[in-house]
Amino acid sequence: MANFSKPSVPRFSVDVYQNEYLPEGGSEVNAIVTVTSTGGGTLGGTAAAARTAGPDANAAVALMVDCSGSMDYPPTKMRNARDATAAAVDTLRDGVHFAVIGGTHVAKEVYPGGGRLAVADATTREQAKQALRKLSAGGGTAIGTWLRLADRLLSSADVAIRHGILLTDGRNEHESAGDLKATLDACAGRFTCDARGVGTDWEVKEVTSIASALLGSADIVADPAGLAADFRGMMETAMGKEVADVALRVWTPVGTTIRFVKQVAPTVEDLTGRRTEAGPRAGDYPTGSWGDESRDYHVCVEVPAAGLGQEMLAARVSLVVPQPDGSAQNLGAQGLVRAVWTDDMTASTSINPQVAHYTGQAELAQAIQEGLDLRKAGDIDGATAKLGRAVQLAGASGNADTAKLLAKVVDVVDVATGTVRLKAKVAEADEMTLETRSTKTVRVKK
Repeated sequence: MANFSKPSVPRFSVDVYQNEYLPEGGSEVNAIVTVTSTGGGTLGGTAAAARTAGPDANAAVALMVDCSGSMDYPPTKMRNARDATAAAVDTLRDGVHFAVIGGTHVAKEVYPGGGRLAVADATTREQAKQALRKLSAGGGTAIGTWLRLADRLLSSADVAIRHGILLTDGRNEHESAGDLKATLDACAGRFTCDARGVGTDWEVKEVTSIASALLGSADIVADPAGLAADFRGMMETAMGKEVADVALRVWTPVGTTIRFVKQVAPTVEDLTGRRTEAGPRAGDYPTGSWGDESRDYHVCVEVPAAGLGQEMLAARVSLVVPQPDGSAQNLGAQGLVRAVWTDDMTASTSINPQVAHYTGQAELAQAIQEGLDLRKAGDIDGATAKLGRAVQLAGASGNADTAKLLAKVVDVVDVATGTVRLKAKVAEADEMTLETRSTKTVRVKK
């Protein structure tokens, strides 16, 4: 019989890719830091395999389902949402704490109720699915209330991994943008959350802001029939997480300034403003929960200019997780970012391929966002220029998925020069898909 013991804790490694050579007077150092975790036993594949990972699963999950009135138009939307949530419940490992929340202008506990979490097993999974069958649509939308209830429920469990899955089909019309932001600020660092918009009547920037603030993924499910497969995949990924609250700790020497720290793969996420101080000249940047996976980060630092032939350590990057006593455990992996001043023009003007690739991917995401905003504002020339640049960047970097999405919004005349024409008619789902997925990147070919 197969042994489905609890997966082991992942081992982390850090690799640094950079051109450390600077010309005389040069002060900007760029590096791509690849963080990889292995050996955590990420659980994918069948729900049955995921369920049997042991009774001591160290995770809690809150499923937030939009039950506002618009979920009844068409009626299949609510039915698909119930089925998708049931599929996610089926994917829960034995021992995982969980709850289902119905969201309207207020948040209601659908299962198990009483301000508590259930513990997944065959009985509670079946009870949760029975409770889901009673869900009906009616009321408004106040997503902040859903998240605050999820936070209260998740915080009641003594577990390492706390995760939310949120589904909405409409705009957050029954609370202010300020209220939602305050909620996100309050929940950040307490649990991670994947957010999904179903149909085309929701606001992309609302859904992506939730995922961004809570270090989760965002996506569109334009056809509600695709919800079950999407929810099952999200839950399988969540079940594979083994280490929570991992932070990228960046130490820099005296006189050095960090310009930015960005995640650049699998998606672009600027972490610069999320720094928390971690002792003399060190700061922590949150990365969320990890299973078996690899992510890339772009670290840019400004160093004091030095003379030819001199070299210095520009930054030291390591990984830490917080401990109950307020300290941080170092995960034992680190990478060094160096600066060496040279008069060799070939060495100092060469751009590292990884740095060049991800600089282009970040520009691609920004060009798409700006182009779509200009299109909505009626600035045809501005939108054409930005989306043309996006087509050029997607083509040059081999980002085929983004190139296909762009081709549904613009007619591409020439990829190499970025010559495009805006399509006269664009399906709303196509435009929303491009905007939602604009930050997804392709890995550099090493």
